[in-house]
Amino acid sequence: MSETIVKNPGKNYLAAARRRRLRAALQTFCALLLTLIVVFPLYWMLISSLKSTDELLLSHPTFFPKELHFENYSAVFQKFPMGRFMLNSLIVTTACTIIQVITGVMAAYAFSKGQFAGRDLLFTLILGALMVPMQVTFIPTYIMVSRLGWMNTYIGLVLPEAVSAYFIFMLRQNFKAVDESYLDAARVDGMGRAGMIRNVLVPMCKPTVITVTVIAFINGWNSYFWPKMVTTDNAYRTVSIALKEILNAYAGNEIMNFNQIMAAALVCVIPVVVLFFFCQKYILTGFSKAAMK
Repeated sequence: MSETIVKNPGKNYLAAARRRRLRAALQTFCALLLTLIVVFPLYWMLISSLKSTDELLLSHPTFFPKELHFENYSAVFQKFPMGRFMLNSLIVTTACTIIQVITGVMAAYAFSKGQFAGRDLLFTLILGALMVPMQVTFIPTYIMVSRLGWMNTYIGLVLPEAVSAYFIFMLRQNFKAVDESYLDAARVDGMGRAGMIRNVLVPMCKPTVITVTVIAFINGWNSYFWPKMVTTDNAYRTVSIALKEILNAYAGNEIMNFNQIMAAALVCVIPVVVLFFFCQKYILTGFSKAAMK
């Protein structure tokens, strides 16, 4: 009986260790499988952009180019004003990001730390705006932009996207978690509202602010519907519209030149991928902190 008691702890420990190893192996396998599913389209886009047209049309696809054809990228830039499209996207996206972050931070401070009549009612209306689809507000916004003469202008692309109710909600939740004692100390030091926002709230809520900034940039860079409606001139069109125009340009050809289409798509997606790669830890932290309050 005593021998059984002595041996059981060792067996239980080994069984628990085996279960932990099995669980870790299963988690690793699932993580690798999900990573493969997410990354494979980008990999396929990359190798397709480097293939020749003949290789791309083979009945049996190849998972690595037989020859690297970097001229597909130069051909796209020669046939289409890709530089102009990317510059337009950079201008519009940067402007939208800056304005959305500034308005989001200011509104979040007012709704989290401000004291004024109707504060909670106004914030409820902000939350209600999250439930209204863009298709509902599209027609009046389009009519306003058209009557103001903002078609084919940067202001027509940027101003309707100047405020994000979702960003206000995220930042407000994070600002509410900041203890009032920090703001009281800032007031004693003589800081005004702008100083408290800049020197106290924003630094203490840095992950969420960075998360909002990154998401605003990604949304602006990938925006398609609104730029499609208010631009008819290539001088103001963004990369998302450019990809559709490139696809339409090749649609009437005998050969679709999917390698050049993939090259254009990869050029357009690289800035977003690079930005997400370097800021992913802030995005995860920002979402988790915004959900805690």
